[in-house]
Amino acid sequence: MANITEYAKDYVQTSATKNIADLPKVSTDLELLEDSFEFTKDGVTKTVDQLVVVVDEEQYRVPKSVIQQLKVLVEDNPGLKTFKVKKSGTTKDDTRYQVIPKMS
Repeated sequence: MANITEYAKDYVQTSATKNIADLPKVSTDLELLEDSFEFTKDGVTKTVDQLVVVVDEEQYRVPKSVIQQLKVLVEDNPGLKTFKVKKSGTTKDDTRYQVIPKMS
């Protein structure tokens, strides 16, 4: 086993959930799943519930604001098959999502 510095240099986090905005396009046929994970901050363990889709065995988090926008798009275009999500911002407080319908 390597020392902690060498280990840290080679470390790759494998359990992080990706974001739906990381996908080039999203099918409206993907199954939406409920998921949760725990994390500890300042000695307090918290559980986070999230919605995810699975693409190529990878989980992608779907923010509620994306679901809300998609609802409006599907109401006006029930035949919508694919869409894209654009993400702006870098923190929890300033991140915004824009759902864009795609022509299949």
